[in-house]
Amino acid sequence: MRLAILTSRVRVEEKLLVEALRQRAIEFDLIDDGELLFDLAQPQERWHKYDAVLCRSVSQSRGLAVLHVLEHWGIPVFNSAAVTALCNDKLLTTLALLRAGLPVPRTMLAFDAERALEGIESIGYPAVLKPVTGSWGRLLARVNDRDAAEAVLEHQETLGSYQHHIHYIQQHVDKPNRDIRAFVIGNQTICAIYRTSAHWVTNTARGAVTDNCPVTPELDSLCSRAAQAVGGGILAVDVFEDPEQGLLVNEINGTMEFRNSIAPTGVNIPQEMIEYVLSNVREGIAL
Repeated sequence: MRLAILTSRVRVEEKLLVEALRQRAIEFDLIDDGELLFDLAQPQERWHKYDAVLCRSVSQSRGLAVLHVLEHWGIPVFNSAAVTALCNDKLLTTLALLRAGLPVPRTMLAFDAERALEGIESIGYPAVLKPVTGSWGRLLARVNDRDAAEAVLEHQETLGSYQHHIHYIQQHVDKPNRDIRAFVIGNQTICAIYRTSAHWVTNTARGAVTDNCPVTPELDSLCSRAAQAVGGGILAVDVFEDPEQGLLVNEINGTMEFRNSIAPTGVNIPQEMIEYVLSNVREGIAL
């Protein structure tokens, strides 16, 4: 058995995965995605020595491109290109969740500032504007009134890339200064954390503090269904606690960080990830 871990840089998470592989005496290679060169018509023999490739690229676009190439060559990859593409795009994720009948914050989409303003006022203030791609809680804006909405929309229209001209507008959920990140591997929610912050963006990259969140049957069912809605695999499901609507699925992350979640939950997340990959490779399943 030999695995490859595709990286952009070796973070704490990748070091933990390496340690998990070494503990199980599994051969592996770390591959820097920035050094790759593909001749698309000629599959490279080097890749066929791997039983599977685990994508841990920081760059969403680069990681997805590599997954597409490797799948084309018949290399088992985790997560699949289809799952990764869905999770990389908030619009596609929301549509997949709605298709599965799962509860999500009310969301609207517009392509023009004037129409976006109509959508924001339809949802009501405060509302949240997000780019359809991105991570770590970057470039989110909570607009509390019309003046703020007009200013943010003007900046997006004038200074943003073409992706920022797709206005993804979401209901602001009055969560209790925290959200839930649940880790779903296969069909099981293996653990979950609360991410608590005085700031409205409850993301660890923005300073949120983590604590264990009990995995209730309700949370497990919701997160497992959400993971399956995007195709399943190794996923982190972000959940809001709405005081009126209950649990709402916000986003799904296909290349999640987990360094701050091992201690509070007591779950060895990297070992669980490696076991999932190995068990699926043994069964001849490439997800």
